[in-house]
Amino acid sequence: MGISGTIDFLSELISGVRKKKKKQLNTVALKVRMDCEGCALKMKNTLSAVKGAKSVEVNLKEQKATVHGFVDLKKVLKAAQETRKKVEPWPYVPYGLISHPYAGGVYDKKAPPNFVRYTDEPGVATLNPVEEKYSLIFSDENVHACSIM
Repeated sequence: MGISGTIDFLSELISGVRKKKKKQLNTVALKVRMDCEGCALKMKNTLSAVKGAKSVEVNLKEQKATVHGFVDLKKVLKAAQETRKKVEPWPYVPYGLISHPYAGGVYDKKAPPNFVRYTDEPGVATLNPVEEKYSLIFSDENVHACSIM
């Protein structure tokens, strides 16, 4: 923190004046059920009206709306729900971030290419030691896998 930072903190503490915290630049992605260009335009206009939104992108094909700016997920989600469309936070992550992307709770046929559904469940994200051993033996990275078979 340093001496100058400590002095500033103590002076603010004594005077009772607090500086406002600056909001962080965020990107909020939503999965929105949109049927036509009119729905997409309505969603774009609604999300553009959110305080702090700098830009809004709506992808009708992926059913995705992305808001860039000084915004909060809860406020953007609330504004999107006011359009009476089915809205949820973007549930997909790139394929490489999940250790076992074809597990039951993760694989989703509706996901965009190279994406899988995100999960926090420990049973899906990890295998027991025996399963882990066999999955490593027969992986594509193991050049000697054919000799085992």
